[in-house]
Amino acid sequence: DIQGGDDYAAIEQAVYRRYARLQKEGLALPEIVFIDGGPGQVARAQVALDALEIEGIQLCGVAKGTTRRPGLEMLHIPGWAAARQFDDDDPVLLVIQEIRDEAHRFAITGHRARRGKARQESDLDGIAGIGPKRRVALLRAFGGLRGVRDAGIEDLQRVEGVHLELAQRIYDFFHVGRA
Repeated sequence: DIQGGDDYAAIEQAVYRRYARLQKEGLALPEIVFIDGGPGQVARAQVALDALEIEGIQLCGVAKGTTRRPGLEMLHIPGWAAARQFDDDDPVLLVIQEIRDEAHRFAITGHRARRGKARQESDLDGIAGIGPKRRVALLRAFGGLRGVRDAGIEDLQRVEGVHLELAQRIYDFFHVGRA
């Protein structure tokens, strides 16, 4: 299990899971993999590939320069004597920045979706008799979890599929304790 904030372990786990799945499904492996980070992250990605006995993938770490400003990224490629910095208008750097920015956008969007889903589901899913359809119906009827929490038993019963016993259970969950 990964401790929060362990970037190295997170990279290793992500690379391992991704390429283990590709191997299992018999899908093609890429020729190059960009890693968000420097030599340490690249080394841990290599550990994952080695554990899977995968060869022939070129790893390339993309790290922020010392000032951490866009355009000053450093490329870390195993086997190179030193990291390389490109001119800020070099087409190679521009393509790499686009790839990095898209990867960040994808990761952030996925994280927000998971966080939002977990927040929506956590309380209502703890109540027996509420599945995905009733949860959605309740959230829509009352404009969100706070509205469900503030609703009375009669109001809850007005939602399709919520009978008196379930309405009481929902009300008790938020006002008396865990039902």
